[in-house]
Amino acid sequence: MSASPVKILVLYDSLTGNVERMAALVAEGAAEIPGVEVRLRKVEGEGELRAVPDDVRWADGVAVGSPTNMGVLSWRMKRFWDEDMRADWMQIDGKIGCAFSSAGGWGGGMELACQSLLTVLVNFGFLVFGVTDYASRDLTLHYGAVSAKAPEDEPSRAAARILGRRLAEWTAVLVHGAAGEHPGLKRATRRPPHG
Repeated sequence: MSASPVKILVLYDSLTGNVERMAALVAEGAAEIPGVEVRLRKVEGEGELRAVPDDVRWADGVAVGSPTNMGVLSWRMKRFWDEDMRADWMQIDGKIGCAFSSAGGWGGGMELACQSLLTVLVNFGFLVFGVTDYASRDLTLHYGAVSAKAPEDEPSRAAARILGRRLAEWTAVLVHGAAGEHPGLKRATRRPPHG
């Protein structure tokens, strides 16, 4: 890998703490890849952990997490991109992005919320990706990592870690030219589980 670190931002909004717990797991997964530096930032709040546009500009890859609000991203996350990041539109093209979300229960629209987060990133010129890996026999994360309430079960925790790891891998490959981190090469013999 190149001498400069792979810079990953985990940017999130969380009211109940569920998405915040997912964000910590995404950051943990990203940190599994050697040479990765991770920042964890919240779109609302006080102090040094509050996100500012410089955090997005600093990052090579960004994982964006939001509570599911009526099937889409939260208004606080949308406000961050609409207002705080407005001046950076057309200036941050080519970063790598992915999404994660939590809702009050299964069927609460988490995958739709992930798609709405990915749509925002695409509008800012991000290259976004899905994940074909299974976190467990019954849990995929094609549109991003999802959790019903807090990620307390191991499949939900694993999904968040897989997402962070995959973001770091793709960022290492696409931004830093580290071909050895390509997920396809690292797991050429992996087969998806079948029901």
